[in-house]
Amino acid sequence: MDFNLSEKANEYISRLREFMDSEIFPAESIYHHQRLELAEQGKPHAQPPVIEELKASARSRGLWNLFLPDAHNPAHGLSVTDYASLAELTGWSPVIAPEATNCAAPDTGNMEVLHLFGSEDQKKQWLEPLLNGDIRSGFAMTEPDVASSDARNINTSIERDGDFFVINGTKWWTTGAMDPRCKILIVMGKTDLNADTHHQQSMVLVPMNTPGVDVIRTLSVFGYVDQHGHAEISFTNVRVPVSNLIGQEGSGFAIAQSRLGPGRVHHCMRAIGTAERALSLMVERSMHRTAFGKELSQQGVIREWIANSRIEIDQARLFVLKTAWLIDTSGAKSARKEIAAIKVAIPQMAQRVVDRAIQIYGGAGVSQDTPLAAMYAGIRTLRIADGPDEVHLRDIARLELKEHSAKSQ
Repeated sequence: MDFNLSEKANEYISRLREFMDSEIFPAESIYHHQRLELAEQGKPHAQPPVIEELKASARSRGLWNLFLPDAHNPAHGLSVTDYASLAELTGWSPVIAPEATNCAAPDTGNMEVLHLFGSEDQKKQWLEPLLNGDIRSGFAMTEPDVASSDARNINTSIERDGDFFVINGTKWWTTGAMDPRCKILIVMGKTDLNADTHHQQSMVLVPMNTPGVDVIRTLSVFGYVDQHGHAEISFTNVRVPVSNLIGQEGSGFAIAQSRLGPGRVHHCMRAIGTAERALSLMVERSMHRTAFGKELSQQGVIREWIANSRIEIDQARLFVLKTAWLIDTSGAKSARKEIAAIKVAIPQMAQRVVDRAIQIYGGAGVSQDTPLAAMYAGIRTLRIADGPDEVHLRDIARLELKEHSAKSQ
């Protein structure tokens, strides 16, 4: 395994690190101040103006759409392994850095779907403005009334009526859909109940302004209201042209799986970046806070927390880089077990590290005076998003048992 970055990737790392230090970190307080002002105006999901300024700067620096693998984006020529280290850097400021570089979920996954499976008309109408950062999008898969960790459970119906599909159902946790800039949804539902369970689902494009699309409410995360929002949406006799189908009828389940592979590498590397920042804050606090006559950094238990955090972060990084390398060299399908494993291991690791940092900060750690409370909310949620830990553990065990059975025959 070779985790060495390409010369081009090292150049991007240098550029991105300078961008983070000179613009992203100083903009964090501005962003939160602008969000408070917008919330007071009754616009909790409006974009703070500083984001457009950061996007313009990132674009001028060539730090734009770097998430697309080299095979699909010759402009930068980065592999999944190369981009992993860039994703880690953006994880130091997970709220604004990914969006500033147009590498934020769910748009990244939606752009990959449109790039790989969209028609030329779909790419022109929706992919191009997404790549330009002109609009945002949502991915409507999860439903409130079923265990959506098993995509076969999805109840939303997509029925053919001549040249149209008619959609009925309710989705929730549709991230980004509360943002006024969200113009398009990728909706997953069932088109053929008579097909086998893995070919009943399809994906269709549904513009947000389509009649029958009703945003019911935004969902908070541990009390935090995300700027882009996590929406609950009902679809009542929503009609869209058959040309809005992505790929083929019955391919929704397969498309969903392809969407989640590299995306989980991105999520996990950003989580590692978040853990690194939490560790940095932990060390800084321990060196400047005194209790019982000596600095916290001189307390044995604190030193143990710092040491374990360093070990766990570095172990996690190696695991994700191995997974990215496997995707680059053999494809996502061959790395199924590793992709599932990092989705379990890395959020759990990051949660432990952030929790230690919160404990060292005491009351300040759970307040708005540090980024730690928001980090914890985001990281803890990642253990549910894109499938809960238990689903991935089930898949890992199944693959392990299958490999063992094959060897013993």
